[in-house]
Amino acid sequence: MIIEVPPFVQKILQTVSKAGYEISIVGGVVRDILSRHKQYDWDFTTNSKPEEIVKLFPDGFYDNIFGTVGIPFEGQTYEITTYRTEFGYSDQRHPDKVSWGNSLEEDLSRRDFTINAMALRVNSQSSISQKTDFEFIDPYNGQEDLKNKLIRAVRDPNERFDEDALRMLRAVRFGAQLGFTIEEKTLLAIQKNASLINNVSGERIREEMKKILLSDFPSDGVMLLHSSEILNVILPELEKGYGMSQPKHHIFDVFTHSIEALRFCPSSKWIVRLASLLHDVGKPIAARGESSDRTFYNHEVIGAKIAYNIAERWHFSKEDREKIVTLIRWHQFTVDEFQTDKAIRRFIKRVGNENLEDVFHVRIGDRLGSGCTRAESWRLKKYMQRTIDVQKHTPSVKDLKVDGNDVMKVLHIKPGPKVGEILNKLFEEILEDPSKNEKEYLLKRMLEFNDEKKIQ
Repeated sequence: MIIEVPPFVQKILQTVSKAGYEISIVGGVVRDILSRHKQYDWDFTTNSKPEEIVKLFPDGFYDNIFGTVGIPFEGQTYEITTYRTEFGYSDQRHPDKVSWGNSLEEDLSRRDFTINAMALRVNSQSSISQKTDFEFIDPYNGQEDLKNKLIRAVRDPNERFDEDALRMLRAVRFGAQLGFTIEEKTLLAIQKNASLINNVSGERIREEMKKILLSDFPSDGVMLLHSSEILNVILPELEKGYGMSQPKHHIFDVFTHSIEALRFCPSSKWIVRLASLLHDVGKPIAARGESSDRTFYNHEVIGAKIAYNIAERWHFSKEDREKIVTLIRWHQFTVDEFQTDKAIRRFIKRVGNENLEDVFHVRIGDRLGSGCTRAESWRLKKYMQRTIDVQKHTPSVKDLKVDGNDVMKVLHIKPGPKVGEILNKLFEEILEDPSKNEKEYLLKRMLEFNDEKKIQ
C-alpha cells in the first residue's frame, strides 16, 4: 500500500528504521488514510524502548509509565509508543502493570476497537520517501468494520470494558463523530457494564462529552448514550424527563424535547449545545399536575441549580460553570414587543452581553425542538434586534454626572474600593432610570448610601 507521508513523518520513520528498530503507523490516522480523509494526528508504535527513542530524538520527552515518547515539531506533538502488554485493571481504568511487548500484533490485541487496531508497517523491501510502501496489518478486520460503519470491540467486549470503563464512552463518541453504529455484542456489553462508568473521573467524562457534543451528530450521540444505558449513569437528571408529557404547544415528552433542542441548536460551541440539552432538566422536579394541566413553574431556576451540580461533578472551569448556569437560568426570558428599554437593559445585565447570542441560540433550539417550523418568531426576532439597538444607547459609569473626585470630596474619604462601589451603586440607579443622572441628585444619594451603610 503506497502512502504519501509528510516530511517530518518520513524523518521519524527513517530515524527509527536506520537504528534497527521496527516502527509502524497506528491510531486514528490509519482510519483517516483508509477513509481518504485529511490526516492530522500521526502516531507510531515500535519495539524500541522509550529511553532508546529519546536518544534518537533529543527534543523528545518521556514522563509516563505507558511507554509513550512525545516529539514536538512545529506546534504539534508526534507520539511514539513502545509495544506493550497490560495486566490487571483494579480500578477499571488504569493497568496495574505495564510490560513491554514483543510484537506489533501483540500490541494491537490490547487496543479498544477494531477500527483502532489497524497499523501500517513499513515494507522491509521499500525505501522511505514521500511515497512509501507499507504493509497493512489488520488482525481484527477493522477495515471491514470501517467499511460497514461499525464500532466493534477487539476480541471479548466485556474484557475490554472491564479493563477500561472509559472505552464505553469512547465507543459512543466514535459513533457520534463518525456516524457509525455500535455492533450488537459490543452494545450488549456496554449495557451490561454501564455501571463501571462510576469508576471514571468527572474530568474524563466531561472531555468525552465535549467531543460528542462537538461532533457532527451530537443528538444521535446522546441517544446512543441513552440506549446503551450510560446516560442514566452520567446524567440521571436528564433521564428523569423520559416519558414525561408536556402540555400546550409541546409535541414531545421532556426527554425527547431536550434531544431535539440539542439537534436544532445553531451554536457550534459545546457548552451552548450542552445548555440546550439541559435547558429543561429542572422540569421533572418542578412538575405539578397531569397531562394538559401539568405546569413546570420555576423549572429554569431549578434547572440552573441542577446544571451547577453537574458542572461541579464534571469539574468545569469557573467560566464554563457560570456560563451554563446563566444560559439555563435565563433561557425562559419573556419576549414581548411592548417591553421598555429599561426591561431590555435589565435582561442584558442579568445574562451578560457576552452570553446574549448564546442564550438566543438555546432559545432557538428550544423552539425548533418543540416542533416549531421557524427558528424565530417575529417577536423573538424583534426582541433580538432590540437588544442590539438598546446597547448602542446604554450608558456606562463614565457617563455619570459625578466622578470619583466628587465621591471623595463629599464623603471625605481617600482613594480606595469604596469609591468604585459608590459609583457602581449610582450607576445601577441611572441604568434603571436615566432621568436621575443629575449631579445634584447623585450627590444627595452618595450621602444617603453612606448614612444607611449600604456600602461597606
